[in-house]
Amino acid sequence: MSLPLALVQTAPSEIETTWRLIVDGTPSTKLILLVLAVFSLMSWAVIVWKYRQFGRLWAQASRFLDHLDNSKRLEDAYRGVLSLPESPFTRIFRKGINFFSDLRPGALREGAVVTGLSPVQLEALRMVLEKEEDEERGQVANGLQWLAIIATVAPLLGLLGTVWGVMNSFVGVAEAGSANISAVAPGIAQALICTVAGLVVAIPAVISYNYYVGRLQFFTSELEGLSSEFIGALAREGKV
Repeated sequence: MSLPLALVQTAPSEIETTWRLIVDGTPSTKLILLVLAVFSLMSWAVIVWKYRQFGRLWAQASRFLDHLDNSKRLEDAYRGVLSLPESPFTRIFRKGINFFSDLRPGALREGAVVTGLSPVQLEALRMVLEKEEDEERGQVANGLQWLAIIATVAPLLGLLGTVWGVMNSFVGVAEAGSANISAVAPGIAQALICTVAGLVVAIPAVISYNYYVGRLQFFTSELEGLSSEFIGALAREGKV
């Protein structure tokens, strides 16, 4: 018999056996598996949500930076940004422009004579941009804490189910007065399913959490770069 055929014939039997162990499991085992199933659904919901969210962010960043590169002056960039869809990058840019306009009304008009910002005003502009960066980062980071919680709790919950199940198996053996392996094996097998389920839930959550944290750090560096480029553009045009 070939190996692929053997795998095809073996897989359904293993699935049926596993399902039978779950159905015949103790109430405590079923409860823990139910909680792990809920955790799994939550985890995958966050994973898909963050995948789409970061995909939109990179598309918005690319479009915004292309527009910024094609603008010769801040006034041109600002008028163009108003036509772009709302994004963290456009919000930070508008925040900086609006705060600068409050400090120097009319400074962005064509041919306007502008006096530079004082050190205190420049520092205030940096603080405004940093505050906006923190708010945008907080919004993007929302939800990642659930991946961290699930990645930490799921294996422990699976281990709890295993220990609980093994304990119940040995209690049953003690009450029956028989140490036959056939009497202990089903209970231990049911208990070990909890450990497997905990790992199955935790592994995708751990991988996704670390991946998205890396994406979040890159996103944060992009926002910081935008703020620095904004202040640099003001300096090049003699506005600071």
